[in-house]
Formats: sequence, C-alpha cells, structure tokens
Amino acid sequence: MKTSLGLGSVVALGLLSPMTAADYPIQPVPFTAVRLTGGFWHARQEVNRKVTVPFALQQCEDTGRIRNFDLAAEVMRRRAGGEPTFQIKPPTQFPFDDSDVFKAIEGAAYVLNQQRDEALEGRLDRIIARIGAAQEPDGYLYTWRTMHPDSPAHKWIDGQRWLKDPDLSHELYNIGHMYEAGVAYYQATGKRNLLEICLKSADLVWRVFGDGKFRIAPGHQVIEMGLAKLYRVTGDRRYLDLARVFLDARGPGGPPYNQRHQLVVDQATAVGHAVRANYMYAGMADVAALTGDERYKAAITKIWEDAASRKMYVTGSVGALAKGEAYGADYELPLDGYNETCAAIAYMMWSHRMFLLTGDARYVDVLERTAYNGALSGVSLSGDRFFYPNPVVYDGEKKFNHGFAGRAPWFGCACCPPNVVRTLASLTGYFYAVREETLFVNLYGQGEGAASVRGQSVRLVQATDYPWDGKVRISVTPERAAQFTVGLRIPGWARNQPVHSDLYRYGGGPDGAWKVRVGGQAWTGPWDRGYLMIRREWRSGDTVELEFELPVRQIEGHPAITAVAGRVALERGPVVYCVEEVERRFVPAELTLAPTVRPVSQWQPDLLGGVVTLGWQDDGRRHTAIPYFAWNNRGLAPMAVWLRRVPGS
Repeated sequence: MKTSLGLGSVVALGLLSPMTAADYPIQPVPFTAVRLTGGFWHARQEVNRKVTVPFALQQCEDTGRIRNFDLAAEVMRRRAGGEPTFQIKPPTQFPFDDSDVFKAIEGAAYVLNQQRDEALEGRLDRIIARIGAAQEPDGYLYTWRTMHPDSPAHKWIDGQRWLKDPDLSHELYNIGHMYEAGVAYYQATGKRNLLEICLKSADLVWRVFGDGKFRIAPGHQVIEMGLAKLYRVTGDRRYLDLARVFLDARGPGGPPYNQRHQLVVDQATAVGHAVRANYMYAGMADVAALTGDERYKAAITKIWEDAASRKMYVTGSVGALAKGEAYGADYELPLDGYNETCAAIAYMMWSHRMFLLTGDARYVDVLERTAYNGALSGVSLSGDRFFYPNPVVYDGEKKFNHGFAGRAPWFGCACCPPNVVRTLASLTGYFYAVREETLFVNLYGQGEGAASVRGQSVRLVQATDYPWDGKVRISVTPERAAQFTVGLRIPGWARNQPVHSDLYRYGGGPDGAWKVRVGGQAWTGPWDRGYLMIRREWRSGDTVELEFELPVRQIEGHPAITAVAGRVALERGPVVYCVEEVERRFVPAELTLAPTVRPVSQWQPDLLGGVVTLGWQDDGRRHTAIPYFAWNNRGLAPMAVWLRRVPGS
C-alpha cells in the first residue's frame, strides 16, 4: 500500500496526487487556494466559522454522538481486561449518528483553512483521538456494534457485520463520511491522525469486499465519493476499485428507494430517496472521471437532465416527496414539498462534478441557484437554527420541520446541520477551475484565489457586492506575461433563461442584460457552452469588468406543474424571493401579483442582516418580498414563493 504522501502537493493543491493517472478533464481550484474577503458569501462563512461550527461540535458532544466513541472504546477495554460479556446499550437514537461527527469535523477542517485556530484544531485532535480509540484492531469502526457486540442494539443492525448495510445499518455510510473528513483535515492541516484511521478502515473494507466474493450495494450511498478522495490522496488503486465495486453491485431488481432497481449504467431517471440518489450520482461522476468509463457519464447525464428538466424546484431544491424523502414523478412539485437540505447540498456536489466532466455552464447555473436558495435556506442567519425540509409555502403554524414549527436547533436525525457546516466552509472550491490553458470563473464573490495555468501561478482578485449588485471587477495577475483563456460564466438568468430547459421561464419584467470589458474594451465573444472566452496575452494588472443588470423578474412554471398553475415567483439575479407576512394581515399564498405590477428593489442594511427587498403597491397596500433563504428568521409567519397571477388561481 502506498502511504507516502507528497505533503506539499497534496496540501497545496488539495485534490490531485501525481500518482493519479486520470481525473476530471477540468480540475477545480481547491478550497485551500481561494479565500473570500468580503460580501455575501464571506458574511455567511464568518457566521459558519464563528457560530455554526462550534455549535455543531457542541451539539455532537451534548447529544452523546461523540461519547458513543468513548463508550465503544470502553467496551473494548473492559473485554480485553477480562469482562468478556460487558457491553453498553447505545445512548443515542440512530446507528448513523457517527456520521454527524465526521461531517462536523470535515466542516471544521475547511474552516481551519480559512483561518488557523489553535483552539479549534486542538479540539478536533482530541475528538479524533477518541474516534481512533473506538476503532477495532482490524480497522472496523461502527460504534453501535462495538458498544453492544453480542446482539444487535437496533433492528437495522444484523448479528454479523455488513449484512444489513444494503438496508439501513449505515456501516459503510458512516465511514464514507469519515473518509471525506480525514482527507479534508489532512488537506487543511497536513496532519495524518484522522487519515490513518481512514486508511486502516479502508484496508479492512478492501479485504472484505475487494475480491468481489462478498457483494453488497450500500444502503445509503456516500462511501463512493469518500473512496475516490482516498484514491486521489494516496494513489492506491484499490480504493477506486472499491468505489466501482459498490456501484456495480446495484441492481437489477432491488428497490428504487435506494437506487437498486437497475444497474447504475442502465438508470436514466432520478428516483427514490433524493440524498442517496444525488450522493450516488456524484460518486458515479468521480468513477467516470477516474476510470474513463463513458457508460457512467452517459447515465448520469441522462439522470441530471431528468432532474433539472422535470423535478427541480425554482429554488434549486429536489426531492419533492416527504414519503421516502424522494424524487416524485415528472413535474410533481407540490408547494409544500419536502426538499431536504441534504438533497440540495448533494445536488450541488453532483452538478459541480457534471461541469468538471463537460465544461458546460448549465451545471453551474443550477449549482448557483441551489446555493443561494434551496441550500442556504437550511440554516438561519444566526447560524444556530436549521431547516430539514424546505417547502415553498408555509401556513405559519404547521410543525413541518421534523416536529418543529419553524427552524430547529438540532434534530434526532441530524444529517442536515453538519452538512450545511461543511458546504458553507468549502464553497470556495466551486469558484474556479482549470482545463489546460483555460481558467474558468464560475461563481462571483469578493475574494482572491490562485490557480496554476500553463505551469505558472495566476492570481485572481474579485471586487464585487454580488448578488445584490451586478458589478464585478476581476484582476488577473500571472507571474509573467502569458497567453491563456479566461472563461467567464454568464449566468442563464442574465441571458433571459432561468434554467436551460422549459421547466421555468420568465413571464414578466424587463429582460436581463450584461456587458464585459477587458482593459476598458468591450468583449462579446467567442462563446463556449455558456462561457464568454477571453483569450489574450495576460499581464500583471489586467482587469475584467462585468456588469449584470438585475431586473426583478416574474417566473412561470411549466404547464405540467399543476401546483404553480396561474402563479408566478419573483427573482432578482440568482436570488429567489418569497412573501413572509410577519404581521399575519393576509395569507401570502392568496396574494395576487398582476402582470402589470413592477416590484422595485431596495437595499435594506438593517433588515435580516442586510438584504435587497422587492416592494410594490397593490390595491392600496404595500407588499414586500424578501430573499427565500432568509425566511423564518423573524419568528413564525406564513410564507409563499408562488403568488397568484389572477385571483383564485
């Protein structure tokens, strides 16, 4: 096994080891090389760093999730010391509680890259030591079995290892998240403590499953992505082969709930549990890139088209059905749909990987829509309250949020809060990417980054207040004068296309417009799949200026979406809006927005941490719409994204 890691290259580049023969044709500029310095996402990252990370770690401690590792270690010590029947009934609720700790560590690792924090790093090292103490000698790590080894402590667990993983034991799911955390902590700090635990675990998984004799399909996917990350860091082919073993074990004839109904290469539609599905599709993208298997790429391309063209909410959320937390049928998008936060996050991961495979901006358009709306709504502005589901209508009273009316501080099934932690902390990894001599600019936000293009470092600095303001100034500074291409994503919404399909369209308001100047001169082409390609000799001090107009747009849904028939939603730039009636004077879902009404945008620095609102006068009453991501930050109140176009619709 290769465990001698090129520390400098791995920590600096974050992803690709020289031992990896193939990977995505487009390589992301890793989170370690990009830093936000102000503006929208920087503010969210600061709340995440200062509030959400310590809050999530403390919740993992207070709810007993971290203590589970201590208890597992105690059982092993007591048994080794002469008490062969000693065991402890697990004190927490679910066998997948280990995964919440791993996701929180992963998010904290990303935060350490933003700003080194010795106290936080020390806290993580102590938690990692407790995790290591709970690992059995052969590498097995699953606290619920180790705490209670003589008989299953939960109906989801079999008397033997792994046998119920295709159903609900979550043994492979837990360690998949651990692998992602181990790589992240290594990238951020250079420390191998968690990585070594991961490698010991992965070696066991190889011994059990690597020869193909024991064939199971993980009941909850994620280990596939974790194994791909271990492969990139170590160059050990076994880990990539394992990811493929687990994917190819699916179908035919299993339940659609966890995508076991067909071989993965034969699947063509998004079905079943949305988080499981999107994690699997992202894992398939990794394997497609690392092995060159075009069948995987063809399958996930069809599936993504299905999801984005027929099963996505205007907020970028997916997974409409509460039953099974699942994708629904085509155009089945009820206003009170489930829309799990984790499903939105996994959708972002999958969409980003599709861009890396193809260079097509439509995937980043969806990523951006989801990031600003369906994913960001999952955490409060204060950083310590969360949504599990994210409906687009609310009556102000229903306990829709796993037993809570409104945002909750934590959940019994707490997958969403630590998922938000790691997503916000690692968002900078989505900003830039490189393919040969093309540097892609995917997201806009004030900050700086460094990428390697044609063998030399190129520094990028963005100055902008996007998405509230459409002006973006990018300075491009190569080490020395060189010819290469900067590809600027011109978002679909700026080109009068909210999504690339006919699922949604703009039905009212002025058209969007944009312009780009390079060195003060207008630049209008050429184009490549949604990117304005600027090829020239770049020199230190060169600048690119973008200006997006941000008109308020009215969006209409496809006629087959019966839930939004006769209704419209409001959007400005990438931000979707809702009406939240905190004074309860009327029901937002019954509000009529006539086609002739033109809402006016206004910056309100003292409202909801500083947002642009949309206001209009109708029937003598003043109405205000706020960004959807900011709803339920002022107490319980009815809310609606989709407003009536005509009375009674």
